Amino acid sequence: MIVQTIEIAAGMVLVVFALRDVFDTVVVPGESRGALRVARRLLTVALPIWKWARRGKSGVSTSFAPSILMGSFLIWMALLLLGYGLIAHALGDWFSPAADFQEALFIVGSALCTVGLSGIEAHGPARWALVLAGLSGLSVLTMAVTYLLQVQEGISRRDAGILKLTTAAGQPPSALGLLERYADLDSPEEIRRVLYRGRDWCATVLQSHASHPSLIYFRSVGVGSGWPATLGAMMDLALMFELLIEDPASRAPAILLRSEGLRLIDDLNGLIGLEAKSDDTTAAAVPRVCARLTAAGYKVRSSVDAAKFAEQRRKHAGRVRAAAEHLGTTAAPLIP
Repeated sequence: MIVQTIEIAAGMVLVVFALRDVFDTVVVPGESRGALRVARRLLTVALPIWKWARRGKSGVSTSFAPSILMGSFLIWMALLLLGYGLIAHALGDWFSPAADFQEALFIVGSALCTVGLSGIEAHGPARWALVLAGLSGLSVLTMAVTYLLQVQEGISRRDAGILKLTTAAGQPPSALGLLERYADLDSPEEIRRVLYRGRDWCATVLQSHASHPSLIYFRSVGVGSGWPATLGAMMDLALMFELLIEDPASRAPAILLRSEGLRLIDDLNGLIGLEAKSDDTTAAAVPRVCARLTAAGYKVRSSVDAAKFAEQRRKHAGRVRAAAEHLGTTAAPLIP
């Protein structure tokens, strides 16, 4: 009797912990606060191994994040199988014929997958154990499908902005290249729209990626640089309008874009535990940037504080570089 009680208690603990972790990861916005944190632990273990296996290649592959996601659901289902298996084994005498541990796992697995293939009759409390197992399995599978749809939606909204920027700003994208591109097209006024759309993009990415941190590791298809370089290019663009280019109408959206970008990179780096890297931007590079802006037709301020520009860029570039190196992608260059 004592052994059966211990099995039931252990099984209930496993089931509660697994369901809590699924709920926190899939339903509750932000990083899971449960005791298991399966997705985070699996990612921590798998990322260095994945990078090692891909040595010589840039970044994590497009299959890494989906593999982590599917692996997490498989582990959750395995924990539920073990938990309900312990409960069913403790209630083995309530099955006809009586079930040993291997048979109990098969019965519970059949219930979790909602297929009912065991062919063994359950009586008394064993029936309710199988009903709860079936409800748990159905809930986890339903949440898996819903979560995948949310992930796909978040990726598509993020990648739409990345593709638009890299088409105009090059690969990897740079703010200076973007400005020169629009100047070549004789439509520099379009840059102001980029500032507004950039802020909207930052807010969209922050909302989706902070709610579901696994999105951080989903690689953009057809874009080698990924989201950190796109964010870095937009923040460079905002800083140029704030400190270098004489355009009063664009200064406010530029300041707001940079603030939104800093909030985005700080929140996402905080979710995955990244510290800012050092950045080598110096004041000596600023005159080269100003010369290319002038050659492209932009009005550069008469008095430019090169040291302040370099200092402000190092603040965001070091944070963006940390994310880019963690994901194995490139950061946005100041001068392409």
